[in-house]
Amino acid sequence: MHTLYFIPGACSLATQAILNELNQESTLVHKLEADHFETLNPAGTVPVLVDGDKVLNEGVAIILHLLNKHKNNLIAESGDARHQAIENMLFANATMHPAYGRLFFAQANVNDAAARQQVFDSAAVAINKLWQVVEAKLEHMPYLGGHDISPADILLAVYSRWGDFFPVDIVLGPRSRQMVDAVLRRDSMQLALQREEAYSAGAAA
Repeated sequence: MHTLYFIPGACSLATQAILNELNQESTLVHKLEADHFETLNPAGTVPVLVDGDKVLNEGVAIILHLLNKHKNNLIAESGDARHQAIENMLFANATMHPAYGRLFFAQANVNDAAARQQVFDSAAVAINKLWQVVEAKLEHMPYLGGHDISPADILLAVYSRWGDFFPVDIVLGPRSRQMVDAVLRRDSMQLALQREEAYSAGAAA
C-alpha cells in the first residue's frame, strides 16, 4: 500500500495515474490536511509518496522508483528506448512544467492586471513552442513511447489541463491533442480524476 500526498489537479495526478497503471493501491492525503507536511518534503511540493519506510519526493524520481519496483510496459528495461523515455519524462517535468509554472507564479504574485496579463501572454508563447516540440516528436507515432503510452505522455496530459485556468491561448497540435485525449480517457486517469473529485466533494460536505 502506498500513501500519496496530493493537491487536486496538480502533478501528483500523474503519479496517481501511474500507480493505477501498475495496479498499485494507494491512500490519498491532501497536502493541506497532512500533519507536519514539511517533515515529509521541506520544499512543500507534491507529490510525496510514502512506500513502506521510504518517503519519496519529486515526481519523476517517484515515477522511476515505481517503474523500477513493479513490472510494467510503460518504460523499456534498458538501452536506448529506456534512455529516451527518461529524456521525455525530464522534458515534461523540467521543461514543460516550469513553463506552465510561470502562469501560476504570475497569478499569485503580480498584482497589476496589465502586467500580469503580459506575463501570462509571454508564458503562453513559450508553452506553445514546447507543444510544437511535442507535435514534432509525435510525427510518426501516437505516443512519446511509440505505439504504447509512456510516463511522459501521462505527465504532459496532466499539464495540458492547467492552461484552462488562465486567460491565455494555448494551442496543441492535432497529434498532441490526440495523444492527450487518449491519455485522459484511459481507465487509470479516469479513476485518478474520480478519486480526486470524490475526495474534494467529501471535504466540502
